[in-house]
Amino acid sequence: MSAPRNGPIHPDSGETVSLGGLGVVFKLSGADTGGAFSIVEHPLRPGALAAPPHTHSREDEISLVLDGEIGVLVGDAVFTATKGAYVVKPRGVPHTFWNAGADPARVQEIITPAGFEAYFRDVAAVLAASQEPDIPRLIAIATRYGVTMHMERVPAVMQEHGVRL
Repeated sequence: MSAPRNGPIHPDSGETVSLGGLGVVFKLSGADTGGAFSIVEHPLRPGALAAPPHTHSREDEISLVLDGEIGVLVGDAVFTATKGAYVVKPRGVPHTFWNAGADPARVQEIITPAGFEAYFRDVAAVLAASQEPDIPRLIAIATRYGVTMHMERVPAVMQEHGVRL
């Protein structure tokens, strides 16, 4: 287990990967926190669906809206969260979010316990390898991280909220 990170983490620091309309900026990894939690930031383009509705079996996520506004689905609840709002996405509950505004949004994601942050690197590598997403590989990555994707819900979310994946 690594020692916890000391010192400031500046707003413009962190490795960045792209998942299309969703960016991932790595702020703290499990190695920095002794495995307790990780923090990533998600820049999100207007009209972008962050991810298909999905359910985590291992992690809880807490999102803090840093800029803009996001639409959120947690379980059966649908709502809008604006700058400064926290959104709790417990493990075992299907969820997703999207940029509900006309301007870019930015969300800080606290993931506990740590480890899931590596998922974003794995997905980014698959997306960078081809023009067309390799859906079986992406599903296999999700499964490895204990995530169930609810692809059957994507068309309804896209239509109801005017977003794209």
